[in-house]
Amino acid sequence: MGTIKEVLSNFYNSMATGAGDWGLKLFGAFAALIIGLWIIRILVKGVSKAFESKRVDKTLRPFLVTLLGFALKALLIISIAGIVGVPTASFAALIAGIGVAIGAAFNGSLGHLASGIMLLIFRPFKVGDLIKTNNAFGFVKEISVFVTIIETFQNETEIIPNSAITSNKITNLTAIGSLRVDMPFAIRYGSNIEKAKQIVLDVLKKDKNVLKEDGKLPRVAVNNLGVNSIELLALPYVNSGDYWDVYWDTRQRIVEALVASGFEAPLPQRVVTMVK
Repeated sequence: MGTIKEVLSNFYNSMATGAGDWGLKLFGAFAALIIGLWIIRILVKGVSKAFESKRVDKTLRPFLVTLLGFALKALLIISIAGIVGVPTASFAALIAGIGVAIGAAFNGSLGHLASGIMLLIFRPFKVGDLIKTNNAFGFVKEISVFVTIIETFQNETEIIPNSAITSNKITNLTAIGSLRVDMPFAIRYGSNIEKAKQIVLDVLKKDKNVLKEDGKLPRVAVNNLGVNSIELLALPYVNSGDYWDVYWDTRQRIVEALVASGFEAPLPQRVVTMVK
């Protein structure tokens, strides 16, 4: 009888000691997780501010900050596993297995990630550039790991998956630094072409948004001989940020100047021959 009591007593003491040790480990792991996440958040914010002060490229900032956050959190989880008593090698194998399973489940997302890395490496555009892609036309606001954010001229925010960008045509209107705005207009047959060209050229030369430097001087040319009119083309060069101001406002001033000088809008014409 005494032997049974001793066995039960030893078993109970062992269970109590084990439960107490395991509880302390779990409490320590939970505390380490809370403190670790708090420290990581402070570190990530500090690095982000450091990037701003060091003038790190705006295109790379979100990617580097996100990558740093992922790395620190992975390191924290592995460290907590060691506190609980999980062997690091086994835990690493478990993480690798989970990673493979997640990769299979989020195959499309990994494609966006790979495309995001390609955009950051090859840099077809950067934050602040004016681009056309996937029927979106606007300024690049952010290039993240998975998506690119574009703000259009209508103040719409276009969020485009990176894989959709790398698999389609990208037109960067900012890469060279200036753009040519092609603005067609028409005059009637029989009108003074040289006079019309000079009127339009004067409008372009007076426009503050039109560039006047060598190699980018504005010009006006005959573009096409249509059925009912002579089509002329105004060809001013502008900075990318002034594109729409010139495209809309300057075009209006061209029309007003031509009307004020007596040029009438071309109308459909027909030649009728009387046969007796």
